Amino acid sequence: MKKVYRVKSDREFQRVFEEGTSFANRQFVVYTLKKEGQQHFRVGFSVSKKLGNAVRRNHIKRYMRESIYDLSNHIHPAYDLIVIARRDAVNQPLPTLKQNMYHVLRLAQVLKEN
Repeated sequence: MKKVYRVKSDREFQRVFEEGTSFANRQFVVYTLKKEGQQHFRVGFSVSKKLGNAVRRNHIKRYMRESIYDLSNHIHPAYDLIVIARRDAVNQPLPTLKQNMYHVLRLAQVLKEN
């Protein structure tokens, strides 16, 4: 994803955590913060060290980015998102993670209407 689509700084993460709302399923927790007038959504990813070594965590983050990339045309542009992986996401194949990402984003109501 391009840099303009990322939530990067600690201050931006904290703002989404403090002012946003959270939604969860077994694999992911998503914090959302609506920001009117934003040209595109932004997303940040977090994978705890409890989920494995650096190789495992980067593998999970790659899958999470791929899932968001596939859904990017359907995500409303007025949101900042923070996606946190849970323990159940560790050994899931990519299609299952994509399905669960879609599910949690649908719960968070950040997907555009069809």
